[in-house]
Amino acid sequence: MRTTGTYEPITTLGETVRAFVPHPLPPVRPPLAPASHEEASRRAEMALARLSGVAGLVPSMDWLLYSAIRKEALLTSQIEGTQATLTDLFDDEAGLAVANTDDVEEVTNYLRAFRRVRDNLRSADGLPLSVRLLCDAHRLLLAGARGAGKQPGELRRSQNWIGGARPGRAVFVPPPPDRVPALLSELERFIHDARPGLPPLVRIALVHVQFETIHPFLDGNGRIGRLLIAALLEQWGLLPEPLMYLSGYLKQNQGEYYRRLSAVRTEGDWEGWVGFFLDGVETAASDAERSIVAIATLVAADRRRLLAAPRVGAVGLRLFELLPLMPRFTIEQVRQKLETTFPTATAAVKLLEELGIVTELTGQKKNRCFSYAAYVELLAGET
Repeated sequence: MRTTGTYEPITTLGETVRAFVPHPLPPVRPPLAPASHEEASRRAEMALARLSGVAGLVPSMDWLLYSAIRKEALLTSQIEGTQATLTDLFDDEAGLAVANTDDVEEVTNYLRAFRRVRDNLRSADGLPLSVRLLCDAHRLLLAGARGAGKQPGELRRSQNWIGGARPGRAVFVPPPPDRVPALLSELERFIHDARPGLPPLVRIALVHVQFETIHPFLDGNGRIGRLLIAALLEQWGLLPEPLMYLSGYLKQNQGEYYRRLSAVRTEGDWEGWVGFFLDGVETAASDAERSIVAIATLVAADRRRLLAAPRVGAVGLRLFELLPLMPRFTIEQVRQKLETTFPTATAAVKLLEELGIVTELTGQKKNRCFSYAAYVELLAGET
């Protein structure tokens, strides 16, 4: 059996436990067997290529990114127990009251963290994918009341554990805090190795497990570790835009997800994890491809209906083009976005309402809110 790390006895909260310290990547003694991942890696890369290609069906890449990034933000947060829904997120963006504001805040924090990483990687003078950048993302992720006491933006200075009310009953005890900086430096070196010798998707699979095993923060490790997957997919040219929401697959298979991570540490089963991860990428890419086709079909049908209307004008068309970016909205938001008058914005919204493209949600005469209901239902059904 392959050994993937060593155990180091530590004392925390008065109990002596064994903390796991992982070996550097890649796996050795023995190395990963190529036969265990070559075909699955090829299929997953082809699924990603198809996903990139089908994105051209939709006139605006921004439409697809708006929905895909929010679905990933929502699903990765749900894995950690967040109860917010996609409609909660849309309502919050429309300025409507939502019941679980703390949960929505966690999702929007993830969106901010993801944008920070992405903006840096796409900027000539931005930070590379590094511990410093991940700490910056972590600071944004834990902004707000829930994360205030969890050292946002800082590597942990105390021992943590996973599962169990106390260290002695833990399912897993990550490395001692004094080992974390060196372990992350080794992980950085693996990420930036100019001659990696393994397919990029396999490397991403290895990086995710290593990050989760190091567990460098007091909270938010799972979300930052999954954010790292999305960042590497883009940085290594596997997916030019973040159109895939892998957390959907991981959430649907959450039990196996955790079992596979654990089996790497306890049994040295890197091959089992890599196979699970590659199957997940293939499945998630195919799901995202189907979603794009469904979005393209819906928007095209509604556009045809709008163009056939006798009173359609430029403002109505411009409003329609905005709907996939603000599926729930007020007339004031339309007025601001289109830089027009309130009566003109009202007339455009009324036309789309008469055509059945948007529906009014409140039943009020004032402070009304509207929804691109078919689009919201389509996206919400996937989460």
